[in-house]
This record gives sequence, structure tokens and C-alpha cells, in this order.
Amino acid sequence: MTLFQNTAVINKPIEGVYQFLEDLNNHEELMPDNIYDWSSTRDEARFTIKNMAKLALKVSQRKLNEEVICTPAEKTPFELELIWKTDSISDNETKVSFTIAADLNMMMKMVASGPLQKLVDYQVDKLKLILG
Repeated sequence: MTLFQNTAVINKPIEGVYQFLEDLNNHEELMPDNIYDWSSTRDEARFTIKNMAKLALKVSQRKLNEEVICTPAEKTPFELELIWKTDSISDNETKVSFTIAADLNMMMKMVASGPLQKLVDYQVDKLKLILG
């Protein structure tokens, strides 16, 4: 598995950060401009990546105030997991890390590594902007 990761500290209690992340309806706010046709529920999100593919993700695991893991809800060209982890630093500070774990062959790694790392970085930066 190839890992794409980023981490940030958010000036909010862990409960508020986790509550935002556990609901996939909120994840539309974290997406870059090349994502469209978004539809979601608390547990599943469907969207199109411009000039690439349609993707459907579902929450496969939640650990209260610790972790939210999303996996594809439908067949994808490669296996992947999106993992949001939260860790309380203090009453008003939460460390958040976002990882995309993707099973990429050499060709896909060359094509997808840049965009996947950019997506991780963008979403973490956007989460920090939204939550504070």
C-alpha cells in the first residue's frame, strides 16, 4: 500500500472535530473544485472527479472520537482506504491526520501519486480553515 498523509492541529475540542468528520455530508466542504455531482448521506458519498472517474465511498468503521475509515462502496481501479484520525492534545486542541492508503501498481503510482497527495493536503488545509 502506498500512503499519502498530512496532519494538522485544530483549535477545537476533539468531540467537535470528530462530529464533523464522522458525517460524510460534511465532506463536500473539504473537496476541491474538480469534484462535482456530489450526493451524500451520513454514511455514504458519491461524486465525480473531473476528467477522471466517478467514485462512491462508504464509512466502513467509526471509533468514537478516534477514527473514521471510508472504503469504496463500488468497484474501483485499485483498492483504497481513507482514514481520518483524531487525537486530543488538550481541551481545545485536536490533532487530525488524514491518510489515503492505495494499492497502486507502478504505472498507477506514477499517474496518481501527485493528485492523491494534493487531495490529502487540500482536505487537511480546508478542514483547518473550516473548523479553525
